[in-house]
Amino acid sequence: MSDNPFVHLHVHTEFSLLDGLSDINQLVERAQKALNMPALAITDHGTMFGVMDFYRTAKKAGIKPIIGMEGYLAPRTMRDKDSKLDAKPYHLLMLAQNETGYLNLLRIASAAQLEGYYYRPRIDREFLQAHSDGLVVTTGCLAAEVPSLVLKEQYEAARKRVHEYVDIFGRDRFYLELQQHDIDELKPVNEWLIDIAEKDRLNLVATADVHYVESSDYEAHDTLLCIQSSAIKTDTNRLRMSDNSYYLIEQDQMWQWFGHIQDGAALKNSVTISEMCDLSLDKKGYHLPIFTVPDGFTSETYLRHLAEIGLRWRYGARAETDPKLRQRLDYELGVIEKMGFTTYFLIVWDLCEFARAVDIWWNVRGSGAGCVVAYCIGITNIDPIQNNLLFERFLNPGRVSMPDIDMDFPDDRRGELIQYAVGKYGEDKVAAIITFGTLGAKQAIRDVGRALNLDLTRVNEVTKLIPTEPKPKKVSEYVSDNPELLKLRDTDPGVRVMLETAEKLQGLARHASTHAAGVIISDKPL
Repeated sequence: MSDNPFVHLHVHTEFSLLDGLSDINQLVERAQKALNMPALAITDHGTMFGVMDFYRTAKKAGIKPIIGMEGYLAPRTMRDKDSKLDAKPYHLLMLAQNETGYLNLLRIASAAQLEGYYYRPRIDREFLQAHSDGLVVTTGCLAAEVPSLVLKEQYEAARKRVHEYVDIFGRDRFYLELQQHDIDELKPVNEWLIDIAEKDRLNLVATADVHYVESSDYEAHDTLLCIQSSAIKTDTNRLRMSDNSYYLIEQDQMWQWFGHIQDGAALKNSVTISEMCDLSLDKKGYHLPIFTVPDGFTSETYLRHLAEIGLRWRYGARAETDPKLRQRLDYELGVIEKMGFTTYFLIVWDLCEFARAVDIWWNVRGSGAGCVVAYCIGITNIDPIQNNLLFERFLNPGRVSMPDIDMDFPDDRRGELIQYAVGKYGEDKVAAIITFGTLGAKQAIRDVGRALNLDLTRVNEVTKLIPTEPKPKKVSEYVSDNPELLKLRDTDPGVRVMLETAEKLQGLARHASTHAAGVIISDKPL
């Protein structure tokens, strides 16, 4: 750890879509190797998309992951949606102190999207107060509520709001946030916050509003902002960062900026907050939905009951006369029970029974076809015995992993199955999953070319030389492999900049959408 202790607590990754450029692996690597930081936070705009990737990457690197979010606070209530009054919500930095805080962050993120969305995913002060346990909150950046009031010279209102937050979170979980970027308005805000901290004995914390990893990423990030706002780089009146200070800044630089304030208290408090935050997301076990079985049965005895009936249905008299059938069924049921997947089979069986009842066709792919139990209870329709299929390819006691029964349903009727699951397990326990569209090589080149205002004919000429592959390579590899592309890069400075920038943006999450097939069903509210 540096002699000048400091931890970054205000960090945007690529999951602040088209706003953050920080690749999680590169972010953690710089924090670990270049800065030797003990901890690092993730605080994406309005979402928690990247939390698990960040958590696992940080833990693997020996860095303490601080889980947070920069949410949006509605000017009035989260249900008010007037274009003049409610279109610009305030920013709000929140960090999870513990598991209670993490669960509250999840609730805040969900409610902001599902109930409060208007231009941005929003909550209001009432919702925040109801879900304040376990959260550390700051006054935030210039776009947050308290700094906005200060800039309007509404000092008493700003001070009143500060103490409302203190009442909600307590002095140990609410901090006045100082930042240092090349923005004129920051100086009076910082001066006011420092003054109030001294007068009212409140805590300061220093942050940098991180949007990219290295200072050398500035131009690429600036191009990303152009892509976000459909602007071109030469536009004078467009979204841009004030200067090249929005990267993972070194501790010594932060101390040069803030070390003279209260003997570096704002910087030391960043470490204090990181030490306060103690959260483990290393969950073990599964969260299978609760499946209600008929009276007199347990999950295990009910699955066996269904399998016994199915054995006679599928094999007729052989069920009584062929000892190998009985042996195979007993063996599979024993493995399923031992591995704790009885409920999983009952859930899948129940979905298949519903599909059968309402005449929805389905098919099962993959190793599940090797399971006699699945065949007997009507999930699959291929006889594993006749086709000599191995159960161990599907479930293996030596390699504990969830069963994977891949089921195909007609896309025009899958909604009926989802509604059935919602009705059975609860609306709060069933959800579609997200998928991210990423910037492939061709798309990155097109987007960058548009932002650089390059001739469209030349951009198309370049993209036609990039092959479409299932496993895309880096842009630079395509260039080195293609003499024609190499010549274009070496003879046209605009093409060179376009290709170099496109490689920095390649693979970045560009947009989020609903996965075409994946659905989660849980035992707890999602």
